[in-house]
Amino acid sequence: MSVTQVFTVQPQVLGGTVVSIEADLSRGLHSFSIVGLAGKAIEEAKDRVSTAIKHSGFDAPKSQNHKIVISLAPADLKKEGPLFDLPIAIAYLLTAGVMSCDTTKRILIGELSLAGELRPVRGVLSIVQTAQKAGFTEVIVPMDNAVEAALITSITIYAAANLREVIYHMDTTHVDHKKLSPTPVTVMGEDWHDSTVLLEDIKGQETAKRALTIAAAGRHNVMLVGPPGTGKTMLARAFQGMLPPLTRAEALEVCAIHSIAGSGEHVVSSIPPFRTPHHTASHTALVGGGTNPKPGEVTLAHKGVLFMDEFPEFDRRSLDALRQPLEDRVISISRVQGTALFPADFILIAAMNPYRGSYDGTTDLARAMKETYHGKVSGPILDRIDLWIEVPHVPYETLTELGRHEGETARARIQIRNARNKQMARLQSRGIAVNAHMTSRDIDDVITLTQPVKDILKASSAKLNLSPRSYHRLIKVAQTIADLDGADIIEPKHLLEALQYRVKL
Repeated sequence: MSVTQVFTVQPQVLGGTVVSIEADLSRGLHSFSIVGLAGKAIEEAKDRVSTAIKHSGFDAPKSQNHKIVISLAPADLKKEGPLFDLPIAIAYLLTAGVMSCDTTKRILIGELSLAGELRPVRGVLSIVQTAQKAGFTEVIVPMDNAVEAALITSITIYAAANLREVIYHMDTTHVDHKKLSPTPVTVMGEDWHDSTVLLEDIKGQETAKRALTIAAAGRHNVMLVGPPGTGKTMLARAFQGMLPPLTRAEALEVCAIHSIAGSGEHVVSSIPPFRTPHHTASHTALVGGGTNPKPGEVTLAHKGVLFMDEFPEFDRRSLDALRQPLEDRVISISRVQGTALFPADFILIAAMNPYRGSYDGTTDLARAMKETYHGKVSGPILDRIDLWIEVPHVPYETLTELGRHEGETARARIQIRNARNKQMARLQSRGIAVNAHMTSRDIDDVITLTQPVKDILKASSAKLNLSPRSYHRLIKVAQTIADLDGADIIEPKHLLEALQYRVKL
């Protein structure tokens, strides 16, 4: 009996690794061993595979008195998950002579039930992307993973319901040979997403709505500060509906992350993610980690929004860990086994009450925050916030007004899309798409500052003691305001409005 080879992929947050599965049979007392740094789920696959083969109408491995060795290569790569069930079963059947076929250009994935049914697995999008880049032409997946897998074009996706269908599809010499039908390419919608709250549902807070429009247009980070019950959470929810749908490339990136994490709500969607971790969330849950590093909330919010209510109540260590993703748009997780670099390009919407206890009528929210939390939110974090928005109590006369400002969200979306288009045209040659992603070099090369604007910048920098980071963020916000206004350059009024949103500490 010769050694046979079948291929699958071990998915990872950024891509994946092709794994070669080799099977060897020799005569002797029955044994079934899997080598190659296999995880617990793969170690248990031997029993699932044996029983699935038996219930699919073929002789069980145990009845053949064979010593079975399954090798997973590369041997130094940690393999995890039940997706190895199907390729292990096919590798055994090929080696045992039960079936014959060419496997050199095929990737197999799927968990097997004891009855031989194929169950869905995580990370399918990363698997198919890796298979396409490696030159494979065909991927066989469980039926429930077909829509996700078919997001990738220029590779053929076949969806099977059970082990028998896979065998009959692959083995053209079998009497019951029946080729599976290719899965059509999945098309994602490109419509704007209506969140549970719209801008017109919020009465008053016109300044906050304007600031959120600026944040959505340029992907700027926001701090909402105000007493309880003033609408901070409603504003954050409305912000989700102000974000343009993801491009196909962005959507595939987001879908791959959520597929590996097992978060089904964004597996096939162009809606920007909206993550709302509770302030009691652990450090690992927020930023990621573990013995084998897994993505946290900052990565699950990639290309979307991370809404952190009761911001100062989060663990100090977790808040300080936001420095890297807010600046570099990635999060680095270092462990003894190695370092994992996860994407974390999100808009931070932080909301906070400036004090604990009941509302005391103060209007100096910055002073109240400073006195209450005693520096719980560090200066470097506040320095990375582009827009400080005060959300005061709304007058009762405004709350009791009848009617809504219909079409407010629609108008904001038109403004945001037009501003994004201006940014895209201006920044495309720099490899970025929004103002928030500009570096100091991009600002120098792309943005033209008139002398009146430079004078205001110089005076405000001296008066407010702006750090170089704050100085550049101020210019980015002013440029976004100019884009919303349809202006080609930053005018003094744009810069003066941006100054109103600086962190007031």
